[in-house]
Order: sequence, then C-alpha cells, then structure tokens
Amino acid sequence: MEKYMDYVLEQTKKVLAIDSPTGYTKEAADYVIGTYEALGYHPVKTVKGGVLVEIGGEDATDAILLEAHMDTLGAMVREIKGNGRLKLSPLGGMNPNNAEAENCRIITRFDGKYEGTFQLENASIHVNGEYNNTKRSYDNMEVVLDENVTSEEETRKLGIMEGDIVAFDPRTTITEKGYIKSRFLDDKLSVGILLGFAKFLKEENITTKRKIYHHITVYEEVGHGACGTVPEGVTEILSVDMGCVGDSLQCSERQVSICAKDSVGPYNYDVVTNLIKAAKENNIDFAVDVYPHYGSDADAALEAGYDCRHGLIGAGVYASHGYERSHVDGARNTLELLKAYLV
Repeated sequence: MEKYMDYVLEQTKKVLAIDSPTGYTKEAADYVIGTYEALGYHPVKTVKGGVLVEIGGEDATDAILLEAHMDTLGAMVREIKGNGRLKLSPLGGMNPNNAEAENCRIITRFDGKYEGTFQLENASIHVNGEYNNTKRSYDNMEVVLDENVTSEEETRKLGIMEGDIVAFDPRTTITEKGYIKSRFLDDKLSVGILLGFAKFLKEENITTKRKIYHHITVYEEVGHGACGTVPEGVTEILSVDMGCVGDSLQCSERQVSICAKDSVGPYNYDVVTNLIKAAKENNIDFAVDVYPHYGSDADAALEAGYDCRHGLIGAGVYASHGYERSHVDGARNTLELLKAYLV
C-alpha cells in the first residue's frame, strides 16, 4: 500500500485547499466527483450534495458503505456592524478560541470573495487593557475586512450580506518528519484515504467479496450528513473519520484508531471485534478507544432508521476542531486496515 500513500497525501492537500464549510460544498463535491471519474468510477451527486460511488465487489446483499465527509467547520455572516465589520454565526463546532486571528474568506452570493481576519473586538493589546481577561465568543469577535470600509453601507456596497459563507484558512503543511498539520483534517484526510483505497482496488484489479460503496457526505458537522443515501443491500456502514487523540485515550497520530463507543453509544460489537482482529493479524499499529465527545456519520445513519451494523475508524488526529495534527503513519495504517478488513 506504500505506493499509494503519495496519492493519498496529494488528494488530501487538494481537497483541503477547496473551501467547503457545511452548507457550501459544491466545489469540493465537483472535485471529488472528477477524481473518482479519473480513476474509472462512476460517481453520482446526491440530492443533498454528497458523492456516492460504487467501488465494485461481488455480494450486493451484504454490501458495505464506507463514509467520510468533506464538509468542514466554518461560519456565516449574521450581522454587518456600523463600522463595516462582520459578526459571525458558527457552522458546526468552530470554537472562537481556536479561530481567533485566523485569515478567512467571505464568499458572497453574487459578488465574489473578500478576505479578512477573525479578531477579538478592539484587538490591539496596546490599546485594550482587558484583552487578556476577555472570554472569546462570537458576540465579542468580528471579521476585520481587508477592504477600505468603515461603515455598514460601504461593506454592503461590496455585495456582502447576512447569510454569506465564511471559510477559514486551512494552513496545510506536511513536515519532513511526516506530520500532517492543517485545519479540517476532520475529515478531509479520510477523503484522501478513501480515494487512495479506490485507486488501489482499481489499479490492482481487485474484486472484493462484498460490494463496496463510498459516500462522501456533506452536513456531517451539523449532524445529518449520512441520514440518507444508503444503497439497497448495504448491511454495514463504516465511518472513516478522525481518530481522537488526547488525555485518557490510547491513540496517537501515528496509529489508526478503532472506536468502540462514542457519545452516541457503542458501535456494533462484531464490527469492532473484526476490525481489531484484522489489525492484529496484519501487524497494523492500532488503538481502541472510547470517545467522550463525538458523533459520526454511521451514528447518523442508524439514528435515521437504517438497519445496519456500524463501525468507526480513522487516523489519529490531535487538537480536533482546532489546528489539527496527524501523521503519514496514521493515514497509512488506516489504509492498511481498510485493505485487511475488506480485501
């Protein structure tokens, strides 16, 4: 699988470079569709805006659906202030502490994109004596536009209005030591991994025993990404999302995480057991963890009423929903586990 890792990283970087906050994912979806087509598959765009593609395989009565999501955290303009600056409402769980001083783009509906920075109000430390003591919230933070505007009227003349999408810079970099650092590795790293798995199956001319589908979802960050679009014959849904790294958890950025339970509840016992068995038998570096604050596309599908087994795996990611960090080894181990489990 090593020869497919360059492709995984290349696709991860390309998808990360496309703004796709929840509710504004068309450009990312079009890119993902084109990439699957270039590999020789026949993806379709769902009504909701996700990407569904049949990857192949024999048994269509015991099919598996692999899911990753391309929507990310972001924000929406909720108010244009009297001084021309913007108040935001978050899309998903973008914590204002993590977003402070980040460059961003305001995507207007009809007048292009504008750049700015998300800052605390009165952000100059040499002026604001309460800077250190101020709790960061969307009520006291603002986007300072990189435009010569000082009033609401001037900002509106640019074409900016309430409801415009705000996308934050991912700041993607891969270090010489193999660490992958970026916003929105949750879950675009998994999109890259699934594309790499699809390339592996195609180029190695592999037909799996079970039929496999990929669903690259949208609206995962607000909870209903996978509440539809489960093909007939699917008996198992495996979310490929970020693995949690933090205090009291075993996983590191260099491992693949197998989630036994998240805040919604336990994953299917047999699925988790078989994933662990596949990892052990193939000497894959893995950890099993219980995630304290987490919900996945697989959870959403079962909550929507689908009668399927479900599981969750992913490369270890530290500083989730912030400036995230994983490692090439974590992506590689995730790809290896997909191969061990399904081929």
